[in-house]
Amino acid sequence: MSDPLKHSPAPAPALEEARRFEPLPSRSGSGATEALRLNEPALLASLLDAVPARVVVVDRELRYVYVNSESLNFLGLPTAQVVGRPAVEVIGAARMAAYQPIIERVLEGGESLQWEGWVDYPSRGPCYLREIIVPYRRDDGRVSHVLLFGRDLTEFKRQEQMLAQRLAALERAEALKSAIVDHALAAIVSTDLRGRVVEFNPAAEAMFGLPRARALGRSITELMIPPRHRAAHEAGMARLTAGEPPRLLGQRLEMHALRADGSEFPVEMVLWRTDVGGDTYYTASINDMSERQRAAEVIDRQRDALRQSEKLSAMGSLLAGVAHELNNPLSIVLGRASLLEEKSVGSPLAEDALRIHEAAQRCGRIVRTFLNMARQRPARREPVQLNDIARAAAEMLGYTLRSHDIALSLALARELPEVPADRDQIGQVVLNLIVNAQQALAEHPGPRRIELATGVTAAAAGHEPQVWLSVSDSGPGVPPPLQQSIFEPFFTTKSEGSGTGLGLSVSRSLVREHGGELQLLAGSGACFRLSLPIAGPAQPPEAVAAPSAPQPLRQARVLVVDDEPGILDLVRAILETAGHEVATAESGALALALLDEARFDAVVCDLRMPDMDGAALWRAIRARDPRLAQRMLFVTGDTLSPAARSFLSDSACAALDKPFAKSELLERVQALLNATPR
Repeated sequence: MSDPLKHSPAPAPALEEARRFEPLPSRSGSGATEALRLNEPALLASLLDAVPARVVVVDRELRYVYVNSESLNFLGLPTAQVVGRPAVEVIGAARMAAYQPIIERVLEGGESLQWEGWVDYPSRGPCYLREIIVPYRRDDGRVSHVLLFGRDLTEFKRQEQMLAQRLAALERAEALKSAIVDHALAAIVSTDLRGRVVEFNPAAEAMFGLPRARALGRSITELMIPPRHRAAHEAGMARLTAGEPPRLLGQRLEMHALRADGSEFPVEMVLWRTDVGGDTYYTASINDMSERQRAAEVIDRQRDALRQSEKLSAMGSLLAGVAHELNNPLSIVLGRASLLEEKSVGSPLAEDALRIHEAAQRCGRIVRTFLNMARQRPARREPVQLNDIARAAAEMLGYTLRSHDIALSLALARELPEVPADRDQIGQVVLNLIVNAQQALAEHPGPRRIELATGVTAAAAGHEPQVWLSVSDSGPGVPPPLQQSIFEPFFTTKSEGSGTGLGLSVSRSLVREHGGELQLLAGSGACFRLSLPIAGPAQPPEAVAAPSAPQPLRQARVLVVDDEPGILDLVRAILETAGHEVATAESGALALALLDEARFDAVVCDLRMPDMDGAALWRAIRARDPRLAQRMLFVTGDTLSPAARSFLSDSACAALDKPFAKSELLERVQALLNATPR
């Protein structure tokens, strides 16, 4: 329920009505306030019209005695159609019926009531209102009038931004001025032309932490304005005193105010001016915006976190896409390197061929690591010796470090226990740490040293023993203000274009997936320590197939289908070295034509091809020769595609991920040939 009285500029008759309304005797105000009320009624009337709340006075016959501008605007009626008329004619019988029992309690029992809630006005729609209804007693103690104070909080309620503080229960005042100002929900502060406080309501006391008695007469500058803004405030007051037009009156301003304890807080303020009898007063209605600002800060932090998460997701998709695109050329390099290694046995090129083959295998492992991360597959863990990883990293980067005049030393513990880990993932972490150290030393004028050390941390209370590997350098180190941020995604201390800010973030994620930790240790230079539990996190045991007797090598006729000529030639060359008779087709349609002309024992096919893909070719072969459809091996790099995974699962066909080694391809083909058709 609410009073439907709202606000438009008050015409002169409303002011006249306020002037005819006799001032009520004050029983709690100060002498100065009493004199102001009795001798300057125009100030009181102006203040009533300026207060951003509805103020209504009705007599015992429930006729309107006074309504302020806010109430007239709410009703959308002029003063003549409200003042002096019965309330039931103005607000309607239905609304008056809701008010009737409340007004009777106020008139007969002298109660002061307050309520708030939603009310549906046909002309305005749903409104959320807050109202205070209090009695006014004359000197004989009889309640002669009912005062209603109301605010429309619809906008604030709908935006879920309620005022931070609510006025405490106040003494029931019988003075008209106190009933208006003291019950206001916002802080109301009035000053004279010199900026001295002449009114400071209870809401202002609560908001600023200052009693009214200590606020009256003090300069608003020292009372509420933060020191850094005082010069500008004084300059503005000087302009007003000099007669310059006001710039900020009537505007909704956001600024910072000062509490009595010296703390600052955000406020929203509306300032207006009142001229009475040649004197000028300024009144501000102030709302504490601390809660709104804190909510906005929370939203900003959540938005930043979401943005970082989206960046990581996009980067992961990009890396997965790059890894996928590398599959075909990397398969060719890996396969050709294997063939070259076999052909160069006993020749001077054998060592070079071996190194090419090993490098290609490492590239393949890196690509598979990226793809496994994108698929969110668990790491493949096996017993790993951190000393071996350290030596391999030192060997791989040794020449690069020497060419940058960086001395690399190893301080590896003897008889270091093995840890269950993914060798490639932990190796990538160590390489990343060494490369970071190298880049940190690039511009360092002093001695350039990097040390790789390993050791074992003894078991402590609640912690199992761990094996650790540290990478430390003699560079400038990480400044203390940045030490808490270096593991955040996309944070980097490197110059623009020198890094993505993902290395340490991804490295820590990989280590934590292993149940360990990657941290920055205090000291000169930078020292990063990687720790892994010796036992490792619990994992379900992998099924180990029982060893079977070697199957005899069987030569067969194999059809190879791939739209990539390099892959086609590579698979053909590998199969022919094993004695198979091979035919090739660069499309699914050509493969079907060859199947019409000849018989084949197995088909090796790319899964992703233009026109007719591997899945469509398999369905066509199944319709012609179901036994041959069971002897199809799909070689694919499209392992991220849900469609590809679904097809391989439904068809139960064998699959080989790119990049692949020669031995892997031959083993899969031989397994197909030796399998008994279902």
